[in-house]
Amino acid sequence: MLKIYPAIFHEEDGSFWVEFPDLEGCQSCGATLEETMELAQEALGLYLATKIESKEEIPEPSDIKCFEASDGFVSYVTADPDKYRRKTKAVKKTLSIPEWLNEEAEKKHINFSSVLQSALLSEIEKR
Repeated sequence: MLKIYPAIFHEEDGSFWVEFPDLEGCQSCGATLEETMELAQEALGLYLATKIESKEEIPEPSDIKCFEASDGFVSYVTADPDKYRRKTKAVKKTLSIPEWLNEEAEKKHINFSSVLQSALLSEIEKR
């Protein structure tokens, strides 16, 4: 579940820090721009994962055109909060599907676990 939010990158004394205006308290910093971008993705992923696990509402991202930075720049940052969720241990599930569907999927080397995970995430997001 890839999420994208606008971020404001600031440059101060040769290093950088980043803030997400839509996400109160979500910030990070780094010595280089590359490091700051990497840490911004991690901060965003952890922030959103925490909100999801706490069942808190996640604000919708604003239009990037709403923001300006006199001491840096504005950019989108993406992260997959599922990558940062705490309960990532796999659990075994037994299920039944029609035989013909099983045969067709196996012919095409479809990964059943991956398909089920994607379908479940899609269904969860709809609700």
